[in-house]
Amino acid sequence: MQLSTRQLDLLIEFEQGLVPERPEQSRIPATVLGYGEISTVFAVNAESLEGLAFKRMPLFRDEGEIQTYQSAYEEYCRLLQHEAGLRLPAHGFASLTSQAGRPILYIIQRRLPSATIGNQALHLLPEEMVLHLVQRVLREMLPVWEFNRRQDHVQISLDGQISNWSIEGFDPDQPFIDSTTPLLYLDTSTPLFRVDGADQLDAEIFLRSAPSFLAWILRLLFLEDVVNRYYDLRRVVIDLVANFEKEQRGDLIPRVLELVNDLFENEAAGLEVEPIAQKEIESYYREDALIWTLYLSFRRIDRFLRTRILRRDYPYILPGKIQR
Repeated sequence: MQLSTRQLDLLIEFEQGLVPERPEQSRIPATVLGYGEISTVFAVNAESLEGLAFKRMPLFRDEGEIQTYQSAYEEYCRLLQHEAGLRLPAHGFASLTSQAGRPILYIIQRRLPSATIGNQALHLLPEEMVLHLVQRVLREMLPVWEFNRRQDHVQISLDGQISNWSIEGFDPDQPFIDSTTPLLYLDTSTPLFRVDGADQLDAEIFLRSAPSFLAWILRLLFLEDVVNRYYDLRRVVIDLVANFEKEQRGDLIPRVLELVNDLFENEAAGLEVEPIAQKEIESYYREDALIWTLYLSFRRIDRFLRTRILRRDYPYILPGKIQR
């Protein structure tokens, strides 16, 4: 996907008039579609940009870093599609410069109806079909680790959270999914893959959005572990299941966990994944929620210090209160 000259000009105009603290009040208003821990996905309310979703990434120091990232991003998308067989929405990217002269990269995807996104759909589907959704997600993920097992030259990772999947053709008025319903994988903006054991993305880049007084702690205590966990199928699935609490569907966790362990024992037996206990889910979610709640609080403090005290720009768009 490549923007036309008119579309790129509009995106540049949007960036020049962006109000990061209140994107909806920008010169060209934006509608926030979703928040990640690092970046924000939104629609730009301009006619020529309708039907597109943008993830804004103000993490880079120069054009060279952007080009290195773009190469990793394109290869990651290729691996997911052609080696692991995942379906991705139409996608692309655009690089430009902010008001403050900062290089900005936008990841662009075809905008999908919100009801088709997994964390929205699970509130519309009957319980049995939520289990079908989880089963479909797991079956989409398994080829990634089967590919990794077949060879050790390239290793792929992904974030399997339910919010990173979209149900193709989903009708919110007649919610339905079965074992053959196709899914799209959405979270391609963190291209975590390794070639001969070497990470192809410099994860240090993502520490730049952290407050400077926290970055060294995160680097020392968390960075390596956070990156490594995405290569471990069991830990990725623990994260998937635990996030049912965040999505206000903790009531489904026992049945989801039963489904997961049955799949590990049967369909995925060759991957030799140990079963997951419910107490592991509970412990993981408590720790994860605490870490990210504190992290977001410190980012808000950092934004206040930089914009109100130091009178500097703060390029990141932060979410409001997250319900957990």
